[in-house]
Amino acid sequence: MRQGILLYGPPAAGKDTITAALNELDGRYVPFARLKIGTGKTQGYRMGTPEQLAALEARGDVIYRNDRYGNIYVVDRPGLYQAMEGGRIPVVHLGQMVGMEQVTTLFPAHWVRVLLWCPKETTAQRSPQRGDTDTAARLAAWDATEADLAAHPRAQWELRVDTDTTAPREAAERIDKIVRTTSPRS
Repeated sequence: MRQGILLYGPPAAGKDTITAALNELDGRYVPFARLKIGTGKTQGYRMGTPEQLAALEARGDVIYRNDRYGNIYVVDRPGLYQAMEGGRIPVVHLGQMVGMEQVTTLFPAHWVRVLLWCPKETTAQRSPQRGDTDTAARLAAWDATEADLAAHPRAQWELRVDTDTTAPREAAERIDKIVRTTSPRS
């Protein structure tokens, strides 16, 4: 059975950092590169065109689409299949509960859901440190993520990690333990 990890949290909560720590722990953990249609940062994305997006939508291969920061970000079926080849375990970053719901519903796999959290002040500090030029938009997204989480009080998580008090390696080890103990192959 295919496996994946969903990391949910506000901007600068540590999704990239914990994904890197997971990859260092076990090379099967790979970052899922969402399809991005737009401008700005390209690292960590598969850059696409509006025509590619239209073709994916026409085939029903868009699992989740998010429009933010003037760009379109897509979790797509072909991308997930490719990311899971050879027993790899993709780590998908999301900041919206609807995305979590759509991925777990529309793409059958054993998903481990992890809530990464940090205070708004931490996002305000980390955002410019990582080179963001739109920290105000990141803080607005933090507010939206907090409201989104509050609107889904029954959301189920295998783990919550407060990233301002938990080292990335420790978080990765805790996530890895959950993946290994809940794996359908274990």
